[in-house]
Amino acid sequence: MEVKKDILWRVYMSFLGIVVFSVVIMGRAVYIQQAQGSYWREQAKEQQQKFVEIDAQRGTIYSEDGRMLSTSTPYFDIYIDFAAEGLRDKNGARFENNLDSLSLGLATMFPEKSRASWRRELKNGYQKKNRYYLLKKNLTFQQYKQLRSLPLVREGKNKSGFIADVKDKRLNPFGLLANRTIGLSREYIDSGGIMRNMNVGLEKTYDDQLRGESGKRLMRKIAAGVFVPVDGSEIEPQSGKDIITTLDVNIQDITENALLNVLTTNECEYGTCIVMEVATGKIKAIANLSRREDGNYWENFNYAIQTSEPGSTFKLATMLSLLEDQLITLQQHINLEGGSWNVNGRTVYDTEDHGTDATIKHAFELSSNVGMAKLAMTYYGKNPTRFVNHIKKLHFDQQTGIDLLGEANPVIKTPKSKTWSATSLPWMSFGYEVMVSPLQTLMLYNAVANGGTMMKPYLVNEVQENGVAVHNNQPQVVEESICSAKTLKLLRECLEGVCINGTAAELFRGAPYSVAAKTGTALMANGNKGYSEHIYQSSFAGYFPADHPQYSCIVVIRNKPFAPVYYGAKIAGPVFKEIADKLYAQNSDQSRGIKQLALKKDSSNYLYAGASEDIKEVLDKLNIKYRDSAKTEEWARMYAVNYQPVISNRSVANKIMPDMHGMGLKDALFLLENRKMKVVFHGRGKVSSQSIEPGTYVSNHQTVTLELN
Repeated sequence: MEVKKDILWRVYMSFLGIVVFSVVIMGRAVYIQQAQGSYWREQAKEQQQKFVEIDAQRGTIYSEDGRMLSTSTPYFDIYIDFAAEGLRDKNGARFENNLDSLSLGLATMFPEKSRASWRRELKNGYQKKNRYYLLKKNLTFQQYKQLRSLPLVREGKNKSGFIADVKDKRLNPFGLLANRTIGLSREYIDSGGIMRNMNVGLEKTYDDQLRGESGKRLMRKIAAGVFVPVDGSEIEPQSGKDIITTLDVNIQDITENALLNVLTTNECEYGTCIVMEVATGKIKAIANLSRREDGNYWENFNYAIQTSEPGSTFKLATMLSLLEDQLITLQQHINLEGGSWNVNGRTVYDTEDHGTDATIKHAFELSSNVGMAKLAMTYYGKNPTRFVNHIKKLHFDQQTGIDLLGEANPVIKTPKSKTWSATSLPWMSFGYEVMVSPLQTLMLYNAVANGGTMMKPYLVNEVQENGVAVHNNQPQVVEESICSAKTLKLLRECLEGVCINGTAAELFRGAPYSVAAKTGTALMANGNKGYSEHIYQSSFAGYFPADHPQYSCIVVIRNKPFAPVYYGAKIAGPVFKEIADKLYAQNSDQSRGIKQLALKKDSSNYLYAGASEDIKEVLDKLNIKYRDSAKTEEWARMYAVNYQPVISNRSVANKIMPDMHGMGLKDALFLLENRKMKVVFHGRGKVSSQSIEPGTYVSNHQTVTLELN
């Protein structure tokens, strides 16, 4: 009996436990369903679908005269969902019926695989029911349109399973031209595994304006780790704004070629050159070239805004200080000590023996370090702060504020600096123991050219949205007057003297225009090796024409170790002269009314050309009735007949120059560059004339010039 009771008790307890456990489970299920249901449904939905960002079309960067410097072009990655209902409908009849013709079309478009290989690849994907099979990457728009015309693909996404993923790539139509200043677009994978772009130059500085606002696209999970877009779920991105720079493509091209020629001839390590418009501070050209391991040169670093010891071009600031304080006259004589002078235990050397007696003006023209050091010690030795204050007034202790990120901080010593020594003042007088950028030095020379008014350098004229300016940059005065009118006159006399009787006299002898400039040659340290490798930095800064300055320019070049030629007038000077020669000739032509190309009067007010589908889409959106004569042709033009728009086909054949009139620049670039032609264009808007007549036979890499209205 006792055993039976014991067994029953255990059975009852077990049954009670099961009942309690069941009640708890049921209660928990009800709680989850009723109280937490919406939360868990959202969690489940997130596992099956997600939103991804759609990058907006990046804005375009233009030169001042409207030439496209950097723009975005679409590229397409093509995927196939082999499990799409329309593709597998009726036991895959649609797929089987189109397989052979599709394979043939793919083999024609992409001949790296045969028709049989394409057929085998498609058949294999279909049998495995691959949900997001990558067929081809980085198709151009032309290739994408051709692909859409192939059998099966032309039946649409739902029936064919073909999915296009669109992405933009940055294109620089002028290649190397101002590449580092405009900006580089470098792709990298972030910590989340997402491909990103890292920009520099204007692309980085104005990234917020250029990139626009991203959109969103709902993606649905169709297999492990595989998501496909959901139709009709996109939030469209807003395109970025356009940037209109101050750069002039012609001046930039002249500048880069002049710099490249000298760098290549002398195997220099790197060089930079800046051309500034005197009256406004606009940067018209900025070139940065450095030597790579293979001996070629490339724009990969912006030396124009990096600091170094400037050398003798800094002597202009020393002369300004002395003249402004009325401590010297230009005809005053000074002993140059035969080219070497001992001061506080160190020796100042001139690059060559200039004798003993010279006027201060001629000492400047000969770029005597001894002369500048003796003047600084004589007149500022007891009060070096007075000299330093002049340097600060010239803004050498501040960044220029140019609209480029990455500008280095200058270093100007004062008597309170920890590194100040008994020789700091004399060495500063000829451009050592200070760290300033080429752009800062150019600001001083530009101010002398500009009647004493120092302008802030800038690279962007305006920001545009849909062709309308939303932000304008105007010329900005940094210092109303860097010195008195008397001092300014004497400084200009000194700078002109350098090119008549000084270190640059031979360079400009016989020139049809006058130049005011200063040469510079500085011995540079090379890390732990110090000065043992005799690496020199050659400089040349000035403005032209001296009697009516239009442009100021600075050239700074770092030479190779033990270079046989390194003086500023021999290395940097020829770059300056080539730029000045060509700009002078160009301006002379313009002043005589000579034009490089005869432009036709714009007659395309009602002539538009481009992709026929795009033209029709615009007219349909605007509910404008039109007569369609283009039918299925890819390219078309639109014009008026009896006040009604008419779309007619525009014949485009390989090896034959098409008629570009009325076409927008992006369409024109796409059409011609796909035919491997080189395009040079002037202006903005639609094409109004072309240098090669329509219907002319053309060859690969042939150059065509387009004029936009």
